Amino acid sequence: MLELYTSETPNGWKVSILLEELGVPYKVHPISLTNQEQKTPAFLARNPNGKIPVLVDTEVEADTGGFAVFESGAILIYLAEKFGRFIPADVAGRSRALQWVTWQVAGLGPMMGQATVFNRYFPEKIPAVIERYTRESRRLLGVLNDQLADRAYLLGDDYSVADIASFPWVRGCEWANIDISDMPHLLRWRDAIAARPAVQRGLLIPTPPTPEEMAAKTTTQGKAILA
Repeated sequence: MLELYTSETPNGWKVSILLEELGVPYKVHPISLTNQEQKTPAFLARNPNGKIPVLVDTEVEADTGGFAVFESGAILIYLAEKFGRFIPADVAGRSRALQWVTWQVAGLGPMMGQATVFNRYFPEKIPAVIERYTRESRRLLGVLNDQLADRAYLLGDDYSVADIASFPWVRGCEWANIDISDMPHLLRWRDAIAARPAVQRGLLIPTPPTPEEMAAKTTTQGKAILA
């Protein structure tokens, strides 16, 4: 059995989307970030970094409670390789997938995360800081747009973990106050992935938002999906 410890964040949605795409059974353990459940001793025993998501594969190392995988990018690769899907089988193709997953976790996620914090949550508006993270986020999104200019997905014709890693962050551009209206290839890619039923199911994990939360916290596109 696979067990997913997660919350409603782009990094959490990466994993729930892949699990839904795989169509394998898994158990969800919602983690309340507000209540700091990710900092409890039980959670830290699975992820010493104290962040979601965490995947536990109870079929591996069962005598110790299962094999725990932390870091969203590492979880994507673990699942893709375990089930032999959504990652190329050849060495070069696998490397390309790893490059894009690594690119996302090292660049797009952190930059957009900071843009969101300083645009939405930080009590003081600091224009220079907001401009710095917004500009770098747009640069990285432009990299995606350029990569998608002549291909359906990041690796070519096939949808993969490379796409799943970046999609939840691209979906959150509006909430982060980052304009991508001038990136047609990225918009086409985003809409194509958003239309996938497994993606729509994955975005409802761990718990569907209330109508009020949906109106306040999701992008325009996300509202349409969740409606």
